[in-house]
Amino acid sequence: MNSHAPLNSPVNGPRRKVIVIGGGIAGLASAALLAEEGHEVTVLEKQAATGGRAGLWEQDGFRFDTGPSWYLMPEVIDHFFKLLGTSATAQLDLVKLDPGYRVYSEGHTQPINVPAERADVVKLFNDIEPGAGEALEKYLDSAGETYTMATRRFLYTTFQSFLPFLRPDVLSRVPKLVRLLLQPLSRLAAATVTDNRLRQILGYPAVFLGTSPFEAPSMYHLMSHLDLDDGVLYPMGGFTRLTEAIHSQARSRNVEIITGARVEQILTLPGDGRSQKARVTGVRWVAADGAVHTTAADTVIAANDLHHAETQLLQPADQTYPEKYWSSRTAGPSALLLYLGVKGGLPELEHHTLLFTADWEDNFSRIFGKTTSVPTPASLYVCRPSATDPGVAPEGHENVFVLVPLPADPGLGAGGIDGAGDPGIESLADTVIDQISKWADIPDLADRIVVRRTYGPQDFVGDFNAWQGTSLGPAHVLRQSAFFRGRNKSRKVEGLYYAGSSTIPGIGIPMCLISAELLIKRLRSDTSTGPLAEPLVARAAVPEAAVGKDGQ
Repeated sequence: MNSHAPLNSPVNGPRRKVIVIGGGIAGLASAALLAEEGHEVTVLEKQAATGGRAGLWEQDGFRFDTGPSWYLMPEVIDHFFKLLGTSATAQLDLVKLDPGYRVYSEGHTQPINVPAERADVVKLFNDIEPGAGEALEKYLDSAGETYTMATRRFLYTTFQSFLPFLRPDVLSRVPKLVRLLLQPLSRLAAATVTDNRLRQILGYPAVFLGTSPFEAPSMYHLMSHLDLDDGVLYPMGGFTRLTEAIHSQARSRNVEIITGARVEQILTLPGDGRSQKARVTGVRWVAADGAVHTTAADTVIAANDLHHAETQLLQPADQTYPEKYWSSRTAGPSALLLYLGVKGGLPELEHHTLLFTADWEDNFSRIFGKTTSVPTPASLYVCRPSATDPGVAPEGHENVFVLVPLPADPGLGAGGIDGAGDPGIESLADTVIDQISKWADIPDLADRIVVRRTYGPQDFVGDFNAWQGTSLGPAHVLRQSAFFRGRNKSRKVEGLYYAGSSTIPGIGIPMCLISAELLIKRLRSDTSTGPLAEPLVARAAVPEAAVGKDGQ
């Protein structure tokens, strides 16, 4: 931890009293960085434990990560920790998966194991489709270049000013960038390889972005740089170790973290003669024991679902993103999640296993189309962390997590433990287990399940106030990406900011960590486009009179 000068000294300037709504990855990371800057920070988390979607569920000796399970963009995570004077390797025990993942494709009896190293991936592509390896080399070169450009100019910016984009490295690539923005990812993959399985390997990362490869801009082919170039890592002990590490960084900086705290209202005062904007004054919240509290603050960070924060916690006059805004937005998918404890081994499944249907376009149109329905069969994802980490399951058992993308529709129902969920959800779970059993040739899979929990779209609403029950947030279609995505500062209320997957830069653990860093940039009126210098050196907070005059 960095040493701090005395608060309110010339080095630090005014100290803010900050309330962070939501103790997920974005909320905890925001709290840690804000405390490192010298502010007084309180986190209010609705659930009984922090972590949000990246939580933990334990049952009968099994430890299930409840959400994220792919450790991608490791340099972003490492950079976050280095801002706080430590590193990812100091906080986590990271191992590289080889193969990175396995793919079962409908109509093919043999799976494809995707290796950890680029040269081996190129050979794999050539073995499946002669000449595809050379095409993949060019694809990955472009993906790497685009990823570097994104991290240098587009991910670490608040979009307060467009002047930083008027740089030779950006301007010289404008024709390519325009083409990548206007062409869907599916078309770029199809122009690269002809084998449908290889096209799906290049296109599936769109799901990480809460969208379809038929809708995602091909700019996002940069995602293939992450799994096919960099490889896939895993933090031993599960992703809860990452949550715990960030939680610990916040607590070591004297962040107050209150769980079981349900925020009911963001409190404001109307604008006066000097400003037409309202000003945040704190929040009203209900504790786990039912007691109602009002806590004063001059800065509030809404790191929860942005739709809920705007439409439910603010008065209509204070809403930057009212219901009308959301009526024209596209939600990312919801999901059926399965947490399964299985007796015996499951060598048929890798740590990460993907099942792809042959008619992928139909599969995605059912999830994202105007008329939605549950895909049958479904393309889905299976995680078996016990393949790598014996600590997540009792000896002689396997830990299995399944994610099935579904339409963002809470009406599909909620899950439960041991078949106690809504009938439609439990029936779908049975169908999915049968599909995995047949596709991966595990005929006795259902009989070997000793722990079962289902989780459906309505659960995302109940636990996280998720807009339309989405499991991820607003989809990364073109009109909801980069500067088209929700900004991280209210236009109507001074002192109100946003963090998390609903706002810039977007979906996923790395993006949520970057969103926390963007808060620091916003408070500093820093319009640079790259990551902050490591470690974070506490600076004077923006004087109160200047807050909100930062070029929105």
